Amino acid sequence: MCGIIGCISDVNIIPILINGLKSLEYRGYDSCGIAIKDRNRIEIKKDKGRINEIEKELNQLISKIGIAHTRWATHGSVNKENAHPHCSCGNEVAVVHNGIIENYKELKEILLKDGHKFKSETDTEVIAHLIEKFYLENKNFEKAFLDALLLLNGAYAIAAINKDEDRIYVAKKASPIVLAKTKNMVLVASDTNALLEYSKDFIFLNDNEIAILERGNISVLNLKNEKVQREIVTLKNEAEELSLGNFQHFMLKEIYQQPETIKKSISGIINRIDNLGFSDRGLDLERIKKINNIILVGCGTSFNAACIGKYYFEQIAKINARAEYASEFRYSNPVLDENTLVILLSQSGETADTIAALQEAKKHNAFTLGLVNVPNSTIARNVDAGFYLHSGAEISVASTKTFTSHVIILFLLSLYFGYWRKKIDKKQLNGYIKDIRDIDKKLSFVLNENDKIKKIAEKYFSIENALYLGRGLNFPVAMEGALKLKEISYIHAEGMPAAEIKHGPIALIDEKTISVFIATKDNLFDKIINNIQEIKTRNGKIIVISNDIIKEADENILVPIVNKYLSPIINVIPTQLLAYHIAVLRGCDVDKPRNLAKSVTVE
Repeated sequence: MCGIIGCISDVNIIPILINGLKSLEYRGYDSCGIAIKDRNRIEIKKDKGRINEIEKELNQLISKIGIAHTRWATHGSVNKENAHPHCSCGNEVAVVHNGIIENYKELKEILLKDGHKFKSETDTEVIAHLIEKFYLENKNFEKAFLDALLLLNGAYAIAAINKDEDRIYVAKKASPIVLAKTKNMVLVASDTNALLEYSKDFIFLNDNEIAILERGNISVLNLKNEKVQREIVTLKNEAEELSLGNFQHFMLKEIYQQPETIKKSISGIINRIDNLGFSDRGLDLERIKKINNIILVGCGTSFNAACIGKYYFEQIAKINARAEYASEFRYSNPVLDENTLVILLSQSGETADTIAALQEAKKHNAFTLGLVNVPNSTIARNVDAGFYLHSGAEISVASTKTFTSHVIILFLLSLYFGYWRKKIDKKQLNGYIKDIRDIDKKLSFVLNENDKIKKIAEKYFSIENALYLGRGLNFPVAMEGALKLKEISYIHAEGMPAAEIKHGPIALIDEKTISVFIATKDNLFDKIINNIQEIKTRNGKIIVISNDIIKEADENILVPIVNKYLSPIINVIPTQLLAYHIAVLRGCDVDKPRNLAKSVTVE
């Protein structure tokens, strides 16, 4: 959500800022802009719309220091005035900001009384005026920057420049920011994707820290103006993940990557599951014996994966488990103690609601475990134990490969708990592990159905409503399928347990509504066939994802037979492909759907 890029160099940094903005497009945005220092003045170019719409104007600039931003609107409508960067009255200061300043109205009132004039409706502009106010008082920009931060309530990642210095000032609180230094430049960005072209060595700020960037140097301070040492973290260079290759969209590329990303996710775990291989991640035997309650927390796709994890832990490990929306968790006054395990699922590791859930869990001394895809993210750094998904950069806003990686690790975790709590024996464990080792081949089988799924999409892309229906482990798959359809094709879709249709949703059945059933054979297969028949008798259009031909269906998408616990990983792939092809046929921006951001870093 929103994107920041900044650079100081001995050469013209405009191309670097533009490339950085483009690499941050996947986060979601509605406007963009650049602020540069040109001699002793600040120049700003910004507007609503995409980067390529104002790129020609940006390329006319020349500077060796600047900051840039992609905005996802929170405060104020989408227009040129509300786009970042924002300036102070006298153009002394330019600021870009991710997050929300909760007390901006009170601060704005004070500044208005002092004679400051505002040009936008944003909370961000308050930061520029505050810094200017203190700077005019003491002519010390570092102190002015710190004094302004002390008055801000809320979440922020801030980058600021001023007309009198060749420096970029950076601050972080509950919003991600990363720094890098190369031979001839110093950079700041919202995430590592914007910087991988230039470096794989990064500095991650903690909350309530600032950084001062100047040519060849990065200084880190706390809000008491004391120097802080931050280690340099080297990440695997995933620049190849940022290329489309032979694919039309990143979403399709990432769907096809899943056989490989699942293998990466389980690498290093699967061979050690029966010999406490999880203990080096903070989950030792004594810890798992004490846990009597598991809460899985996530948002959107991560929540749907959490719902599958609930089934795993209850059915395999025989532990009480439940899935919670991260956005509601801390407001529900959850009952937690030191014997509760809270599992936090997030692709980015920076999801604001999930971070808040983590803080709530820690407040009650619960044991916390993170499943994230981004090393050194906020969740990764603050949980008691954790696993990286190793799925590589996920560029498309609609998550695909991280969903299946989340699910496979949750399955392995439930096996680990079940085995060491003596709920499954060694023979059962080995059987499950054998099935897991074969899952990539089964996924490849499903991907070979892509052309057939595309033809089905061609029949139904003009529908107005869709019901996604499943039972048991595949009810969360139905929710995930519905989520994918509505977020990238803008078709209204609902996912629910199949038996629930007769409690209201069946009233939606008409010629403009399709019903997508996940109906692979398990102990609930006969029941879901009954639910299919209920739709059929009302002349509803039916698409079935199954490992058997269902005669009542208008369209059958065949998937291979797998262990029932692995069926969600197999069955979700057709829903991803169906949503993708429908969205393409409707002319939607598949990788950057309207109103959505990849990483939701504000509440």
